Formats: sequence, structure tokens, C-alpha cells
Amino acid sequence: MSQERMKVLGVDPGLTRCGIGVVVGAPGSPLSLSGVGVIHTSASAPLEQRLLQLESELTKWLDQYDPDVIAVERVFSQHNVRTVMGTGQAAGIALLLAAKRGIPVMMHTPSEVKAAVTGNGRANKTQVAQMVVRILSLKEAPKPVDSTDALALAICNIWRAGATSKIQAALKQEKTRVAKLVKK
Repeated sequence: MSQERMKVLGVDPGLTRCGIGVVVGAPGSPLSLSGVGVIHTSASAPLEQRLLQLESELTKWLDQYDPDVIAVERVFSQHNVRTVMGTGQAAGIALLLAAKRGIPVMMHTPSEVKAAVTGNGRANKTQVAQMVVRILSLKEAPKPVDSTDALALAICNIWRAGATSKIQAALKQEKTRVAKLVKK
């Protein structure tokens, strides 16, 4: 049973550099790169202007690529609270835009992405970049690393989609079964 092809916009959120990557494919079939880049905002600009710029640039990507799903890196507890805040604010912009358009969002932790792409949840950035190059048949890893990380998020999402949809179907079936038992 083959899975339906999907277009996933991966977002590696960041306030100064937000990685963006679009990958098309299905679990068990070759994946292809549709677009990759980084949204830059000036660290000296007021926060609200940076968020507005991020929203504007993300909107252009959504308009151009019309993704089926948006995969966003789950904000992970880091030691630098300022970095976590900026990452969370950038992720919030992506989540808000997805909600406005009715696009499903999947959140993945860095270790989930590393495990999906390399087979090792503790892989380093170089290992992730090397696997992204191989998986997408690229000549070299996109720069900066934020863009490669966004592609890894999209790849992870496509590969996990099969398992996720099976889990959702099983949960729905169980909910229906329980509802029938309650009615008896």
C-alpha cells in the first residue's frame, strides 16, 4: 500500500535566522527538494518589526509552495532563555500562519529529526547535513545550517507520516469502539 505524496514545509525557527525548506514525497519513495532558504532579520531591529518581517517572508513561502503540512522544530529547553524566547516567537509565527490557512502542523524535537534522518538521535549537525544531501540527491548541503535543518524537519515529517497516520487511525477506531460500548 503506497502512501500519498505530500509537500512539507519544514521550519527551523529562529529570530535572526529561520531555516525554510520544502520537500515533496511519500514514505518509502524517493524525496525531492522543491525549495530551500533562510529568512534573516536584523538583531538590531525592534522585536515587533522582526516578527512582522518573519510573518511576511513565511507568507511568501506559503503562497509560493502551498504545502500540505508544516513541520516545525519543537522549542526545546535550552540553557539560554533569550534564545528559547526568540525561537518560540518565531515558531509561533509559523503556527499562527498555518492555523489561518488550515494547514496541519507537526512538531518534532531535534532528537526525533536526527533519529529519523540519520538513525541516531544524538547525531551532530554535520551528520544530519550529510544525510540530507544523500536523501535529496543534492550536490552539497545548503548553507547556512538552518536551511539544512529545515529540510531535515520536512524529511522527518514525511517519513513519520505513515506511522502517524496509522496511530491516528487506530486511535479513531478505538474511540469508536469505546463509544459503542458506552451506548450499550
